[in-house]
Amino acid sequence: MSRYTGLSAFPITPCDPDGRVDAEALRGLLTPLVEAGVDSIGLLGSTGTYAYLAPDERRRAVEIAAALVGGRVPLLVGVGALRTDAAVALAREARAAGAEAGLLAPVSYTPLTEDEVVAHFAAVADGSGLPLVVYDNPGTTHFRFTPALLGRLARLPGIVAAKCPAPEPSGAAETVAALRAAVPDGFPVGFSGDWNVTAALLVGGDGWYSVAAGLFPRTCRAITRAAQAGDADRARALDGALAPLWDLFRAHSSLRVMYALAAARGIAATPPRPILPLPEAVQAQIVATVRRLDLA
Repeated sequence: MSRYTGLSAFPITPCDPDGRVDAEALRGLLTPLVEAGVDSIGLLGSTGTYAYLAPDERRRAVEIAAALVGGRVPLLVGVGALRTDAAVALAREARAAGAEAGLLAPVSYTPLTEDEVVAHFAAVADGSGLPLVVYDNPGTTHFRFTPALLGRLARLPGIVAAKCPAPEPSGAAETVAALRAAVPDGFPVGFSGDWNVTAALLVGGDGWYSVAAGLFPRTCRAITRAAQAGDADRARALDGALAPLWDLFRAHSSLRVMYALAAARGIAATPPRPILPLPEAVQAQIVATVRRLDLA
């Protein structure tokens, strides 16, 4: 199995109000992921609030994670930045600290053209020597990859996989087929957007880049393994049982929900301002809902 397929778990990055990474809390989040047998860990993804962290804290988070994981689980690290030279520097540091691949999103203020995105990815891959996963997250970058653009990137040296937003289930087969037709044979195409991923896996998606797996790796691993085995009935049943959690993600954002759930576990993590914790009543509703689901 490729190191860029299967279940990739994306935890939050617990920090104090000043944005300093809480090493003990981060280790406490990562250890269960390793023990659950996830296929990779996505550190400093959007759920890991990479865009809000100072470069020193990003490097420190990678060092903490790499020391704990110790090669047992591939570590994929967010290296996105506004400037290409900054992304190259982050990717070099991530590689030196023990990352196996970088998650590169086309972060921008001025909207980027497709040629600019290709040049950006080529420069980061060439300048860092770190294998890169295309990180397509239009909800945060406001840039959307076409299949044709993904095909161009997939043929660049050093680009090893893609993380794409999962389509609505009704369009899963068409979307996956279009992406498959655009990229070289064997190029791994995985999906995010937890509530729609199972449908994408069942029609040929290679991986699940999962927010929920950051706290509930065994439950998400069971869904992934059922889909990989072609057991559609079991995968859909397990996914359907999580509908209340997916509803919470859609209503409040998966990031805010995960912070509320982390707080319920005693993890004193503060969302980076200007993001505020959800109101106490909403947090209580989230915790009560998830307890009824008996997630692991």
